[in-house]
Amino acid sequence: MSSRGEHQTIPLSVLLKRELASEKIENPEIVHGQASHSKKGEDFTLLKAECQRAIGDGFTTFSVYGLFDGHNGSAAAIYTKENLLNNVLSAMPADLTRDEWIGALPRALVAGFVKTDKDFQQKAKTSGTTVTFVIIEGWVITVASVGDSRCIFESAEGVIYYLSADHRLDCNEEERERITACGGEVGRLNAGGGAEIGPLRCWPGGLCLSRSIGDMDVGEFIVPVPYVKQVKFSTAGGRMIISSDGVWDVLSAEEALDCCRGMSPDAAAAQIVKEAVQSKGLRDDTTCIVVDILPPEKPAAPLPPPKKPGKGMFKGMFRRKNCGSSSHDKEEYIEPDMVEELFEEGSAMLSERLATKYPLCNMFKLFMCAICQLEMKPGEGVSIHAGISNSVKLRPWDGPFLCSSCQVKREAMEGKRPSRNRHGSDSD
Repeated sequence: MSSRGEHQTIPLSVLLKRELASEKIENPEIVHGQASHSKKGEDFTLLKAECQRAIGDGFTTFSVYGLFDGHNGSAAAIYTKENLLNNVLSAMPADLTRDEWIGALPRALVAGFVKTDKDFQQKAKTSGTTVTFVIIEGWVITVASVGDSRCIFESAEGVIYYLSADHRLDCNEEERERITACGGEVGRLNAGGGAEIGPLRCWPGGLCLSRSIGDMDVGEFIVPVPYVKQVKFSTAGGRMIISSDGVWDVLSAEEALDCCRGMSPDAAAAQIVKEAVQSKGLRDDTTCIVVDILPPEKPAAPLPPPKKPGKGMFKGMFRRKNCGSSSHDKEEYIEPDMVEELFEEGSAMLSERLATKYPLCNMFKLFMCAICQLEMKPGEGVSIHAGISNSVKLRPWDGPFLCSSCQVKREAMEGKRPSRNRHGSDSD
């Protein structure tokens, strides 16, 4: 991890070699629970505790947890729940070792999110969904997110980690600048007479998020490219909470964790939802997933010691602070030595997210689209570096490559091609 005032990542291969050298580190025990109160019926979850796969050095299992908070209908949330995991796994090369598989996840997640969005929009349905998608492999947690659902983790040492990004336009200046640069407009709803009300929204469409899957009735600059964070936690374990904005609009991370201490994951999820609904009423679908990541054979989640007043800044883990009613914006945390950040990236540019510099140089096949996995003939693909004037080492004929339809999608997302004619919507 980085020291105070610095940001430095540790190579994944180094971390996993340390693990293999000890030959004593076992996979954690993972226990999960979920709860929800439905108002619109647009929240959906995916919970797969043991997905087995064959890899280059044997067999292993991984766990997947997803929260899909739909808006303007449930079609996008349902479609994403049913297809996103397969699209991510399809973007992974075959015969990878365990450490290579973990290292390939960040780019595979980007490809899977964009393919899921592209395929769903071809169905011409106008609903959209936020996505918080978590893959746990051993002690490594990889989180990909678009929208305003959140994922937090409290370690056994009592430190809270924020593993997702908030793509609400109200609190994300970077995303506001990206949208306006791509040809969109950002502003509040005009109530007449010059009065503006409500949150910042993107026009056309009126969506208050800058990233989602679906939403074909708004500009292409509402992109499906996820923020991805990958972290290796200590073997002491901890508790992870994934919740929709119905929880985080009411409870801070500390309040959510404190209200369910000592409870099983099922009871904890139910308590968090109960606290959120009691505080504000059931104004929206409110969903929570709780995952306890435990040392092998440990019977219950560890209870962290009482937090001491902050004695140091905990900045290295986070690119940006979340916003809303949560109190964690103003608090400071002490960084433990046991946690290693492996990867973090939030750029919306595919040329940066699918580049070959990290972690596998041969992840994408030369004649296969890096997003939809379509096989192409030599000369048919378009390099993701094409049209980038400031690329020094990477050339327009260097891969990976996109098929023609994925290149059209990329150009529209980056404001290089006029978007389809859009009509207003009152999406959340």
